[in-house]
Amino acid sequence: MTDLSTSPRISVVVPVKNEALNILPLVEEIERACAALAPFEVVYVDDGSTDETGQQVLNARTTRPWLRLMRHEASCGQSAAVRTGVHAARAPVVITLDGDGQNDPAFIPQLVAAIDDPAVALAAGQRVGRKDGAYKKWQSRIANGVRGRILKDGTRDTGCGLKAFRRDVYLRLPYFDALHRFMPALVKREGYRIAHVDVVDRPRHAGRSNYGMFDRLWVGILDLAGVWWLIRRRRRVPAAQEIV
Repeated sequence: MTDLSTSPRISVVVPVKNEALNILPLVEEIERACAALAPFEVVYVDDGSTDETGQQVLNARTTRPWLRLMRHEASCGQSAAVRTGVHAARAPVVITLDGDGQNDPAFIPQLVAAIDDPAVALAAGQRVGRKDGAYKKWQSRIANGVRGRILKDGTRDTGCGLKAFRRDVYLRLPYFDALHRFMPALVKREGYRIAHVDVVDRPRHAGRSNYGMFDRLWVGILDLAGVWWLIRRRRRVPAAQEIV
């Protein structure tokens, strides 16, 4: 068991909104998955929930000193919640996963192992056997297909919440809404490689999705154009050293 006086090896960031029924089951799964990666910390970011989500995290924290809670006074969206968690994280490696239970924490060790290579800055989970409805899967297929053709990021599924990445590289990326869906292209823009790990998708533990289809597809068109422009405008970063 780790506590906040110990520098963690990894930080797990979990953005949540109105997921009270899913908190304890997922915390227990994360705890088991990260046992071999200790010391670790888990940072929950409550994105303006109107249910008992925050209280459930506090209840779970009474016996888990590595568990932390950040809270947005008002809902600001998933990308903002992830960014809040990354800023609060104390480890050099950050793992993100959705708070509804669809992302299986058992894959965390594989993601962490995938970025042991210094040339790799992002290990992106790639869902197989998706449990979403037909309409949601159709929308994701279109969005991923268009994004892949335009950005050529070599990633078939950027919407998977399971990711491991280097914190310092993430903080260098330009921030905007839906950043988490364009990370492979932007990380490649920084000169790093992307690793891909197949992960098994699951039905959510309880409740319903709090982030709508509109955000995932149509609003992303402008972001896609912006990321394409950023990649086109990339310039070589000089390697500089002081001469003594």
